[in-house]
Amino acid sequence: MEESVSEQIEFPAQKASDEDFYTDDEALIAARKAFGINYLYPWQSIVIANILDAQIPAEEKVDEGDSDDTELYKGKQIVLLPTGAGKSLCFLTPSLLLKGATLVLYPLLALMSDQKRRMDDAGIKSVVFCGDQTKEQREENFRQIENGARIILANPEVLQNEELTERLAKCKISHIAIDEAHCCAEWGDTFRPAYLNLGNVIKKINAPAVTAFTATASPEVLSRVSEILFGGIAHVVRSDSDRSNIHYEVINTYAKKRTAFLLALKRPKPLIIFCGTRRKSEDMARELAAYYGNDKVKFYHAGMEREEKTKVEKWFYPKTDAILCCTCAFGMGVDKKDIHTVIHLEPSPTAEAYIQEAGRGGRDGSIADAILLWNPNDSIQAEKYPQGSRQRVLKEFAESNTCRRQVLLDALGAEQAACSGCDICKRGAPAPEAVDGKLAMELISRHKKQWTMDELNLQTEKYLNQRISRKYEMNFYEHKDTTEIISQLKKRNLIKVCGFPFKGLITTS
Repeated sequence: MEESVSEQIEFPAQKASDEDFYTDDEALIAARKAFGINYLYPWQSIVIANILDAQIPAEEKVDEGDSDDTELYKGKQIVLLPTGAGKSLCFLTPSLLLKGATLVLYPLLALMSDQKRRMDDAGIKSVVFCGDQTKEQREENFRQIENGARIILANPEVLQNEELTERLAKCKISHIAIDEAHCCAEWGDTFRPAYLNLGNVIKKINAPAVTAFTATASPEVLSRVSEILFGGIAHVVRSDSDRSNIHYEVINTYAKKRTAFLLALKRPKPLIIFCGTRRKSEDMARELAAYYGNDKVKFYHAGMEREEKTKVEKWFYPKTDAILCCTCAFGMGVDKKDIHTVIHLEPSPTAEAYIQEAGRGGRDGSIADAILLWNPNDSIQAEKYPQGSRQRVLKEFAESNTCRRQVLLDALGAEQAACSGCDICKRGAPAPEAVDGKLAMELISRHKKQWTMDELNLQTEKYLNQRISRKYEMNFYEHKDTTEIISQLKKRNLIKVCGFPFKGLITTS
């Protein structure tokens, strides 16, 4: 992929206070009037300026000595902003200044509905195109566009309708914004082929400016996005990739569900637990709700009806002491700003996905803990992928002896950073061994060749509850937890079943 610029912005935002609002920046003036915003961050100003500049035909521009190559990138930009950096302002603000409408593409219907609601609240006229609309609804949308609707919301699938795309092309759209653009690379080649056709859709609509937004993208993903959307030629605007207020931590544990439960009791809330499956999210929520009550804990996953999801979202957003157990379905577009703890029961599939999900925390700028639970099974699974692959990064992150933050930044091809918070840099050493496994091994070492597997399970359950759970005045560890611990100890060849004359008894290896 050709890349014209990679912005690393460190200077402060341009600010205009209520008492002294003097600026000739039309974007800042528009943002203040529409959204009550008194400042724009430097990267927001750059992105907005690029969108507005792309509206000016080349023959009308004053020659400022730009090379002919500049025109290759004109109006084609990929914007990498950290989660919570205010990317929506980058397309909403210019939409107030452009002659034509702005077409915004989202990967999920839920995000489209959420944005429509927010725009309605802000008084910004918008329309939504989705697959289940009637002809009459579509016609009403086009009437709204003719009457000045500023924002058109759609997903890639609905734009596969050629008739719809041709009509949109006649609407003189000024700007196309693609949100969560990394989906082009991560989903386009698998179950969302409509993403692969977005380049053709962009050519048909022929808007002067096209901006692809994402919070996370490795060089490999960035190159693929550029190829799909822009034929490999794009201008890249990149803010500082590091979210310094996210403090990364890895906890080695064998019984991960039980460790997540204990962390949920101790760590600051609001708190999210990302679970690998729908069933796990429900089970985790059910157990925590038994302790906290149903008003403090809910689950959220893609298998729920839209009404159920909306109900959970409305419950969670105002809460300051809530726990949400969810799958990655709660990842994109979530804007609850005061989440203080994000726990991953299972590792995300890639570094990009992990950064995106961990970035649900601390969107208000406060410190947020991002905790990954790691066990031997995770390590074994990760080893199936080749060294250097995106899928293997989380193993390097979890088992690192050096700064975890830098492992993630390296995976994104980003800058070196002074660590502002990871457990290795704080501790000066890698994560300690799993406490539950260590205690189980202590017990087995003291009682070699005394118990069968069933007896060991029972004794380990009792021992862990005595050592870990007693201060909570309830037993947390159950038979399934100790079964998981012992199974992994056996898989690691730390314990074994004896043969004759102690057949069936457990000892250390």
